[in-house]
Amino acid sequence: MVKVLAVLYPDPVNGYPTKYARDSIPKITKYPDGTSVPNPKNIDFILGQLLGSVSGELGLRKFLEDGGNELVVTSDKEGPNSVFEKELPDADVVISQPFWPGYLNKERFEKAKKLKLAITAGIGSDHVDLNAANEHQITVAEVTFSNSISVAEHSVMQVLDLVRNFVPANEVIRQGGWNIADVVEHSYDLEGMTVGVVGAGRIGQAVLKRLKPFDVKLVYTKRHQLAPEVEKELGATFIKDVHDLMKQVDMAVLTPPLHSETYHMVDADMIKSMKRGAYIVNDSRGELVVRDAIVEALNSGQLAGYAGDVWYPQPAPADHPWRTMPFEAMTPHISGTSLSAQARYAAGTREILEDFLDGTPIRPDYLIAEAGQLAGTGAKSYTVKKGEESPGSEHE
Repeated sequence: MVKVLAVLYPDPVNGYPTKYARDSIPKITKYPDGTSVPNPKNIDFILGQLLGSVSGELGLRKFLEDGGNELVVTSDKEGPNSVFEKELPDADVVISQPFWPGYLNKERFEKAKKLKLAITAGIGSDHVDLNAANEHQITVAEVTFSNSISVAEHSVMQVLDLVRNFVPANEVIRQGGWNIADVVEHSYDLEGMTVGVVGAGRIGQAVLKRLKPFDVKLVYTKRHQLAPEVEKELGATFIKDVHDLMKQVDMAVLTPPLHSETYHMVDADMIKSMKRGAYIVNDSRGELVVRDAIVEALNSGQLAGYAGDVWYPQPAPADHPWRTMPFEAMTPHISGTSLSAQARYAAGTREILEDFLDGTPIRPDYLIAEAGQLAGTGAKSYTVKKGEESPGSEHE
């Protein structure tokens, strides 16, 4: 028997849904780069249902229990008395999502004596300490590309939200008003602006592709420059240094992974170097930016707006200043967990588990880091597939 411990976000406040806004979701068989979507042997859920919350269970219970395995699902993940902490010591597999991360740090790895596999249901595994996973020979996997387009769509939405001052306009209506001037005094057109994407991986390139029709000037920075034909297709110009890019843009969209070089990359000095009245959208990781520097820049008018889908910690405390700062278009971490995305990353999670339980190799593009044995020696090996400094290839 294998014990699977899943940390998922809580159900809706009014209870798990009994009906949905749509009867179905579009069927997608391939991602933009031509790779196939997850392909498990079977699924035990309906596409388009809420799978990412506790009662949704990622559609895994029947599959696991029919095989004689145990599934524990909880949203209680913080502190020494949490369900996550209590169930972890004898768990063989831990599943978590970036939106409600069950942090696997060195201390938790040391407690998890039986742990063999950590799965991210979605993309972005920086809630897993890869150095500690290495020390304890834990395989780390995620469902590559499953929600990359979901995040890119959310970023484009927030770009328009900020520039057109949509959130205050909607609040006027909801409050019974018709205050046109109060809204449009902070509203502009995106057309003609310079938009910079920081970290043009899968998500960043999808953002560039979707913004091209808006007749903006597109620039990007990336560890390795894109091929000339890709740049031509996207209509984007490469700027090697992120500081140079930030000085030029009217709108910055942050899509890099979080690592030592990008941690608090956007600080007070960088913001001061930007055009007065520039905007920032960050749907990558909260700690790419310095929290209070964002608040101060919005209050002073150096930034015209900030939108983000990511916070630190998650969930953010009720008194987090980003909840109440001016000219924000913040959301809880939802960009990559639309019902459409959940169908893909739930299927991918099942596919990973099927391989793990069958003792067959996990699909290579799902692997962040793999534990194994050196052939013929019995000695353990450990391979970080995508780099300790860059977990996941969606962002870089």
